[in-house]
Amino acid sequence: MKGWYAVVDEIILPLSRPTVGVAGRTGTWRVNRPVFNSEKCIKCRLCWLYCPDNVIDVNEANPSNFITIDYNYCKGCGVCVDVCPTKALTLVPER
Repeated sequence: MKGWYAVVDEIILPLSRPTVGVAGRTGTWRVNRPVFNSEKCIKCRLCWLYCPDNVIDVNEANPSNFITIDYNYCKGCGVCVDVCPTKALTLVPER
């Protein structure tokens, strides 16, 4: 079953992906959005690990865009910002 797990440093981790539910896309509730600064990122993956909605993807092949955030489902909770040791993620007001 492709897509139900991720391999990080030889450890297999189960994944669940956000989907449209009865409330629609949850990203529409957001007041603040996380913004990624690749120059500050040390590729520790803590944002990916701690995101409660699993909306952060890691892209090993593209260092300048190491993580991507699915804003369709990101609620702007700020957990990723709080766990980032280099402040490569910041919260900005939604437009």
